[in-house]
Amino acid sequence: MTTSVPLARATGRAKPLRARLSRLLDPDEATLGALLLAPTAILLAVVIGYPICRLIYTSFLDLSLTSGVPARFAGLANFQEMIEDPVFWQAARNTILIALITVPGALIVGLGLALLANLPFQMRWPARLSLLVPWALPLSFAGLIFAWFFHSEYGVVNDVLQRFGLSGIIWFNSPRLAFAAICLAIIWKTSSFMAMIILAGLQTIPRSLYEAADVDGAGRVRKLLLITLPLLKPTIVVALIFRTITALQTFDIPYMMTGGGPGTSTVTLAMYIHQNTVSFLDLGYGSALAVVMFILSMAVTALYLRMIRGSEGVE
Repeated sequence: MTTSVPLARATGRAKPLRARLSRLLDPDEATLGALLLAPTAILLAVVIGYPICRLIYTSFLDLSLTSGVPARFAGLANFQEMIEDPVFWQAARNTILIALITVPGALIVGLGLALLANLPFQMRWPARLSLLVPWALPLSFAGLIFAWFFHSEYGVVNDVLQRFGLSGIIWFNSPRLAFAAICLAIIWKTSSFMAMIILAGLQTIPRSLYEAADVDGAGRVRKLLLITLPLLKPTIVVALIFRTITALQTFDIPYMMTGGGPGTSTVTLAMYIHQNTVSFLDLGYGSALAVVMFILSMAVTALYLRMIRGSEGVE
């Protein structure tokens, strides 16, 4: 009788262990999904989670490699300095303006290119191949190309103006003209990316819908407004998310075209982060700037996702 109680306890402990082993050997859908996603979750935590946490930690430090002083905890001093820094506000304003101008511009141009590449003609492959050329060029190379285009003496733009009897313009001496040249370069470079995503969305729209609209006597504009654009809305939102995030991180094209000049009139937030971390070696202040950029990118992404959920709720 005395040995029956420990035996019962051992048997009771073995049952949950056997149940756990059976779940691992023959898992249900939820367990199988967790097991398959575990390596990806660990990889993301190592590759993305740790650098972000390290960046946030460094943003609270007074860490300058040129001072020779060991890193010390500074609290919110870097963010306080940022609020009082006029160059930061100039860079943030330029970054937001670039996003507000180039994202809709790239969307409109990309939509037109995608519709052109989707037309039912036999030689569509040159149009589709042309979409890859701007996208395949490195950003820095595209910046150099447009810097040459808008060169005051040897540029193509001034040469065209002079052929029409107009005087040449020193583009990069004017803050507004330099900013406009940068926006044109970014729209040209990024519209092909938008076009390829939208073209992929156009391929998923059933042709039967357009055939039914033809029977009802709908014209091209009505088919665009009533069929194409509504069905492209999820694709367009995804393209906008990627394009807006990259617009907020704009660095290469303005850096190669103007270097942030004249003065700081075309400097972006990414360029200012690069200047503080790489040129000035002020890792604490540069990390604080990067945290602000990260928060801004996440806020824009959350706004787009909320728009998606709101539209799904209405539908």
